Amino acid sequence: MPPSAANPPGLGAAGERVLVTGALGCLGAWTACALLRAGADVVGFDLGSDPSRLHEVMEPEEVARVKLVQGDVTHGDDLARVLDSEAVTRVIHLAALQIPFCRADPVRGALVNVVGTVNVFEAVKERRDRISGPVVYASSAALYGESDAERAAAAEDADARPSTHYGVYKQANEGSARIYWRDEQLPSIGLRPYNVYGPARDQGVTAEPTHAMRAAARGAGYHINYGGTLTFNYTEDVARALVLASGSTLAGAAVFNVPGTVAHMREIVAAIEAAVPEVAGAITFDDAELPLPPTLAVGGLERAVGPVPVTPLPDAVAATIARFRRLAAA
Repeated sequence: MPPSAANPPGLGAAGERVLVTGALGCLGAWTACALLRAGADVVGFDLGSDPSRLHEVMEPEEVARVKLVQGDVTHGDDLARVLDSEAVTRVIHLAALQIPFCRADPVRGALVNVVGTVNVFEAVKERRDRISGPVVYASSAALYGESDAERAAAAEDADARPSTHYGVYKQANEGSARIYWRDEQLPSIGLRPYNVYGPARDQGVTAEPTHAMRAAARGAGYHINYGGTLTFNYTEDVARALVLASGSTLAGAAVFNVPGTVAHMREIVAAIEAAVPEVAGAITFDDAELPLPPTLAVGGLERAVGPVPVTPLPDAVAATIARFRRLAAA
């Protein structure tokens, strides 16, 4: 089975029917997996139709249990239809375009990332009689900017100045969530992961370490185009945090940074080489830091939902490489 296949304790999802938007993306696939293993029924909502990432993180019998519905978060009617027809009881919103796609087409990026999120809030607001818990959504450490890069740890309530369209859109979503609580008493929890790595992480600026793990799994070298010290979040850990948040009874519009492992890129390389000694010296990186703070203040999420899992970096890297090898051999 995939890494850490044991049913995670305490996720509070049993008996729920959870809509996961962006279910065919990396975090969407992992979140669907975590929900299934916690006893929930999962409805995956996505504009795409390629289930390859689901198969990358789950067993075939698990993939078969995910009800996939094709739709577009920029169309409110699509969301309303699936919430009603599938009798959804909770919502985890992960549909988004990543930094390169928002840079290439800012208008489309704003439609998906901002309008799509407002559509989710609107659809849930109108169904509070049967959709319980907070709307959980993925924000991002990308809302921090260059002005935060010199801080030892960026505060969870920092007045950030994002340096990308994507970061601005995520900041807008946090603002929308705040207004929906103030005006409509619609609770929400936004989570800000940083450098997400692990199986199914194949797009975006910070996917480079995972590309290196995939290359190492086949005995090849790889050059990572950035480096420095930053916070690494294992894919499965982020998914579990999202599910924990979904089971919360927290009121308000909360936003939390996701706990992870603070490490220099050389530690990622060392973990890859420990898992695949034959690629020693073949995994390299540019020691150029991202225009973001190296660490993020954490603690709010654990105070809100209880202990949040953080898989040790060497274990997560080894599990990722083992999964890639197993998939290649299948």
